[in-house]
Amino acid sequence: MAVAHAPHDKHSPHHKPEMLGDNQETDLIIGPGHDYDSVTKKIADAVLVRPVSWSWLAMVGGFGALLGMLLMSLGWTFLMGVGIWGINIPVAWAFDIINFVWWIGIGHAGTLISAILLLLHQGWRTSINRFAEAMTLFAVVCAGMYVTSHVGRHQYAYWLFPIPNTMGLWPQFRSPLSWDVFAVSTYATVSALFWYVGLVPDLATLRDRAENPVIKRLYAIAALGWRGSQRHWHRYTALYLILAGISTPLVLSVHSTISFDFAFGLVPGWHSTIFPPYFVAGAVFAGFAFVLILAIPLRAFYNMRDLITMRHIENCAKVMLATGNVVFYGYLMELFLGYFTGNKYEAYMTSNRMFGPYGWTYWTLIFCNGIITQTLWVKKLRTNIAWLFFISVLVSIGMWFERFVIIVSSLHREFLPSGWAQYNPTIWEIMMYIGSMGLFTVLFMLFVRALPSISIAEMKELVHHEEQHGSH
Repeated sequence: MAVAHAPHDKHSPHHKPEMLGDNQETDLIIGPGHDYDSVTKKIADAVLVRPVSWSWLAMVGGFGALLGMLLMSLGWTFLMGVGIWGINIPVAWAFDIINFVWWIGIGHAGTLISAILLLLHQGWRTSINRFAEAMTLFAVVCAGMYVTSHVGRHQYAYWLFPIPNTMGLWPQFRSPLSWDVFAVSTYATVSALFWYVGLVPDLATLRDRAENPVIKRLYAIAALGWRGSQRHWHRYTALYLILAGISTPLVLSVHSTISFDFAFGLVPGWHSTIFPPYFVAGAVFAGFAFVLILAIPLRAFYNMRDLITMRHIENCAKVMLATGNVVFYGYLMELFLGYFTGNKYEAYMTSNRMFGPYGWTYWTLIFCNGIITQTLWVKKLRTNIAWLFFISVLVSIGMWFERFVIIVSSLHREFLPSGWAQYNPTIWEIMMYIGSMGLFTVLFMLFVRALPSISIAEMKELVHHEEQHGSH
């Protein structure tokens, strides 16, 4: 179905684009009636003109209080050490690594939407790639915090980096902790460059439209002298495609590297070759769920239903369904391998996951990630905003429990019963996790307030494409 074109007077200054309702057609990439000016005005005004509301300030204050919990727990951890956590032997990895892997997984959707879908010429990525990229950066910040905090001797955390020194010391490259540092730092660097390069034309637009001289000057500095010349666009396009090509392998490599933290160990339930694809699919699954958690309120609060249409929402749901089924298949293969191998330790680990002290966590993840997501086969449910938001929250919870099951349920039963122990998180670990969500939310809300959450330049290019071809 072709996009309905605007009437002949769409370039009139009195023309206003039609607002889309959630019950309208789901195959529109952009709402009807938009031109270059209307797209620019709608996105830029959300930053430059829209006043700061009391509700926004209240939300920032509330999540800022959670951020305060994070700072308090981190400060106490750096002062007293990780002994204030509930970790023990054999459960030396717990909330720290669970949350680290969870946050890294959330960031994967941003890279997938931005890089891979760009290279595949998927136009529906345009309305959601900007805030998905920001989501990636903020999630990596939260993940990197856990890499530093669970070291133990925090004053020596810099030893993880290959910094030349007079004593000739180098990182232990066989340590999974070093792999995490290289994976996170590479992912953060490339993602930040990709995000910032895409922002440059939009920063110039805000520079030209801003009236406050201080704000105008700040946007001018950030725009790096962008003038919109043919040379600038040529270099911008070339660099953007190069970064997309570099970012694409990161989707596979980063979470594969993190899966090696487990797969290279001899712990029953970890020593498995299915972990790399299983982890990558799980990361994309969790990432797209979080994209929906952010996109649904964003399009409602900022009245962006004609830019983030139901087609974007439904496509995210389809990706969730596909990757969720891959993850569910991985769960079934873990059960099969646990008994098929004939290894009594693997068989016990499999039974213990389902019926042991933490069995309820296993069935929670099966329900959240494998059963409830099957409702997305039904188009009526797949296009129901409230149901999609509910499912996305359940998926995020389920993916957190997946990491809990992989780590804690596998570690708390050693090969010898004399080494068995239970793990119970302390208030400091819980405060750090809740506080990390406060950090993420505050960063995201400040981003939406200060920068365009949807790419102006790419949306105008999409308008041009629709006018020329009238297709999706």
